[in-house]
Amino acid sequence: MPDLQDTFAIVDTHQHLWDMDLFRYSWCEQFPHLNRSFRMPDYMEAAAGLNIERTVYVDADVDDAYVLAETMHLLQLAEQPDNPLEGVVAGCRPEQSDFPRYLEAVASHPRLKGLRRVLHTQPDELSQRPVFIENLRRLPALGLTFDLCVLARQLPLAIKLVDACPEITFILDHCGVPKVKERELDPWCEHIRQLAGYPNVNCKISGLVAYADPRHWTANDLRPFVEFVLECFGWDRVVFGSDWPVCTVSASLRKWVTTLQEMTAGAGHEAQRKLFYENARRIYRV
Repeated sequence: MPDLQDTFAIVDTHQHLWDMDLFRYSWCEQFPHLNRSFRMPDYMEAAAGLNIERTVYVDADVDDAYVLAETMHLLQLAEQPDNPLEGVVAGCRPEQSDFPRYLEAVASHPRLKGLRRVLHTQPDELSQRPVFIENLRRLPALGLTFDLCVLARQLPLAIKLVDACPEITFILDHCGVPKVKERELDPWCEHIRQLAGYPNVNCKISGLVAYADPRHWTANDLRPFVEFVLECFGWDRVVFGSDWPVCTVSASLRKWVTTLQEMTAGAGHEAQRKLFYENARRIYRV
């Protein structure tokens, strides 16, 4: 079987960056392996030879005080011609009353493609607050998507949020963060099937290695989750994401790309091209 990079280009829809000389990411203090800066040259080195043609930066949960400044910094980075960054899914705080002012400051930039609020570190009820929902409903008019970042146990809350916002294009990050290491398929399967029933929800096949046994995982540990997502969402509503550098806790970027390539090879070139390239260009407009 030829290498994926020999057959077509890749869009990585879940690339993180953080520069600790500029901004603060308090959550990294809990993870020594990640508690340093990861800049664009580091990513480009990790991606060398993989034919990753374009990338989408996704919110790295910067501390509240830096949300706007970080967004502007990344939008400026995306304007530069010396890197593959084509789109930004910026951090945001829809639970705050000044969210409309944040939107006014950033929404007109052509490289801003969507927003994300990390929810798995927050109180469960955050995404159910009326102000949160009201603020999210502003996104469709601006052409912006919303990445859903929740734990498996929070998927019922994600379903309620999606149900309340039918006009928003959602992308479920990391397959809904299943318990890969514990091999828990239920009730994750039930909730994934429910989410897939909403035509405005897409699923990002990313992050799974971070939830597997970091030293002993194999493709067979990931396979049931990948195959079920593909069964539910089909090949037109899935995108590939590296989750770099978080993935490096368990795997190199290259290992994750080649593992997913091998798992999906049986579906054929056309299906793989949708997963790794075409769907991302359509959904994120890159």
